Amino acid sequence: MVPGVSPAVSAILLDAAGVMIFPQPGFMLAQLQTVGLSPDPAVLDQAHFRAMAVQDTAGRASRTGGWWSGYLEAYFAACGVPQDSRPGLAEQAAAATTRGVWTHVRPGTKDGLRDLAALGLPMGVVSNADGRLQAELARLGLCHVPGGAEPEEAGVPVGVVVDSTRAGVAKPDPAIFGVALESLGVPPSGTVLHVGDSLRSDVDGALAAGLQPIHLDPYGSCPAPDGHGHARSLAELAQAVAGPGTRPMRPV
Repeated sequence: MVPGVSPAVSAILLDAAGVMIFPQPGFMLAQLQTVGLSPDPAVLDQAHFRAMAVQDTAGRASRTGGWWSGYLEAYFAACGVPQDSRPGLAEQAAAATTRGVWTHVRPGTKDGLRDLAALGLPMGVVSNADGRLQAELARLGLCHVPGGAEPEEAGVPVGVVVDSTRAGVAKPDPAIFGVALESLGVPPSGTVLHVGDSLRSDVDGALAAGLQPIHLDPYGSCPAPDGHGHARSLAELAQAVAGPGTRPMRPV
């Protein structure tokens, strides 16, 4: 069993893609329908985490170069696309990808964020993104940095949103976590949690920075579960951090 979270948690950092925002099911379904498949929403939801497990198994590959095409192939495999059809479908989907594809908010995400915010701990976002992440998270009603021109329903307040494009450094480089913690006024240590869905970017990056990684893994897809904590949801994580008597983080 992987140990539970530290008894004292000083701050919580969150990834964005794969924790708060996901590929739009409608976009993925439209691609799948071109090869005669129409999986139900539960299959599409699980496909993201299965695709991340495949990417992590493949040498914990970088998000550069062919990462998106590889992710799409693995996603479509999880939806039942035959092997010989996956490269062409991934190429088709990659060509059709627009900025709005990664804007789906899974059920329970906003409630989980509110549960985490209610803990009263310093909280921030650390994500490899394209420079527009802070505005997008506020637009989707997930979280915002107070003081900006955020929408009326901008989600929970956070102390910082570190976007790799703006920061000039990307996960798994531990320096990006330092940017967030400096802004939050929290020293790096094992009492800082970082929640993500990628072994390479999030787990390896957080460990290199001296933080405590928590793998968001709703379906038990993690291909290397030892040495870090797991949570099925943000609400479960909030429950574990809240105090004794709650379920510990565990391999799922």
